[in-house]
Amino acid sequence: QVELVESGGGLVQPGGSLRLSCAASGYIFSINTMGWYRQAPGKQRELVASITSGGSTNYADSVKGRFTISRDNGQNTFYLQMYSLKPEDTAVYYCNVAAHSRWYASLNYWGQGTQVTVSS
Repeated sequence: QVELVESGGGLVQPGGSLRLSCAASGYIFSINTMGWYRQAPGKQRELVASITSGGSTNYADSVKGRFTISRDNGQNTFYLQMYSLKPEDTAVYYCNVAAHSRWYASLNYWGQGTQVTVSS
């Protein structure tokens, strides 16, 4: 059974920083994309950042220049480094792994979510 465990969330003041981690355990045949999503109260879940197996990254316009997604090459662990945090970054953050099986079926795995609150 594949499990994604998140850590690093918490309360931070505007302008501060946080580093979120997502560690995947269990067997994953092949990872296509790793990403971070967030959902604020009253809003839909949105993609924040993603990184492909080849290392290409994409970011939401609202976080470009402030957030960085990265991964460990030797293990199924990836991170979201967040700088210059704003109150509008407040949300529950979820890590996601998009993969495929040996039979080419598409698979998605989700972390349980971690709360990030940016407030004075």
